[in-house]
Amino acid sequence: MTDSVVPAPAQPLAGIRIVEISSFVAVPLAGMTLTQLGAEVIRVDPIGGAADYRRWPVTAAGDSIYWAGLNKGKRSVAADLRSPAGQELVQRLIADAGVLITNVAGRHWHSYDTLASMRPDLIHVEVSGRGDGGTGVDYTVNASLGFPMVTGPADLATPVNHVLPAWDVACGLYAALAVTSALRHRDATGEGQRISIPLENVALATAGNLGFLTEVLVNGTERQRIGNSLYGTYGHNFTSSDGAAFMVVALTPRHFRDLTEVTGTTKAVAALAEALGADFTDEGDRYRHRDALTGLFTVWFCEHTAEEIAAALAGTSVLWERYRSFADLATDRRVTDNPLFTELDQPRIGRHLAPGLPMAIDGAYPPAVSAPAVGDDTAAVLADWLNLPADDVNALLAAGTVAGPVDGTAR
Repeated sequence: MTDSVVPAPAQPLAGIRIVEISSFVAVPLAGMTLTQLGAEVIRVDPIGGAADYRRWPVTAAGDSIYWAGLNKGKRSVAADLRSPAGQELVQRLIADAGVLITNVAGRHWHSYDTLASMRPDLIHVEVSGRGDGGTGVDYTVNASLGFPMVTGPADLATPVNHVLPAWDVACGLYAALAVTSALRHRDATGEGQRISIPLENVALATAGNLGFLTEVLVNGTERQRIGNSLYGTYGHNFTSSDGAAFMVVALTPRHFRDLTEVTGTTKAVAALAEALGADFTDEGDRYRHRDALTGLFTVWFCEHTAEEIAAALAGTSVLWERYRSFADLATDRRVTDNPLFTELDQPRIGRHLAPGLPMAIDGAYPPAVSAPAVGDDTAAVLADWLNLPADDVNALLAAGTVAGPVDGTAR
């Protein structure tokens, strides 16, 4: 890591309190993002943890790396969410905070109508699965949108799911944006807001915004599989003489010109253009004739080592990167020397480099802060937020209405 001194990061949401009732990706990501912006976020879970508390990947001891990664910096309260006493206590926390984010839909006790009667200026953000109220997760929503049918090799006839839960990530960031915009609205008007974000609608909007859906509606044509090529312009993967894989993209005429020069194919590409009647300054023609162009460029890549290719491409405007595994990335200087990452001693998980908020505010990145175990902060939050005396907190713990950490572990 770098030793340069940077200013302390600004916390634009300092003083804001938020209650999160959630599981899995979208809302936990929203809550963590808001925490990294300075808000105090209390994640409320059922005693023993929600469905994602032991989700893989896990350590050898069975503690969830996944859960720790998406809940950094939050405080944790564990309560019996099935009991009236537990529900009433959480309602009081939400009324005190004035902001709830959740993807646990259909619970009357923390619905907008119920909570707004306790806190009229409540900001209530609820993520659901589908726009019609049905259930859905990233991979089922994605299956219905067409993306798996255009992912993978061109000759493949079966769907291919992508590994990244893109809709969950986008939905989580929309949820964080919804909270910040609603806070601005409340500051200006004194009014709260009820905001619903169906995961399916996030995915549908993206499919439309990026043209996947619109090209069918307007042109009557459907996107086809093209493997690792880049739709509408020139981009393809190549392999070096020593087996390293590279992704190369030429978006502009300058990029493409530099690619032909570095690969020694300028004359051959000009001859190809003449033979085909193509204009390779136009990205559409570069895309239409991508296979022929790739055939010309492949020779150069196959004749050079990864080190030679990287050195040659580094001196051009061509957009490129070597394919790397997660194991490769973990030791790459983009992680080890990146101020986004700080060394975090995460209880139950261990010491590792962890990312904070991926944007610098006034020149500084808000650092990673360790995630709690479920129930770590139950007693402290009840005392701090609701001003409950120690005897009352202990009575709630004894009754099983709330719980603290179990042996300090995520068991």
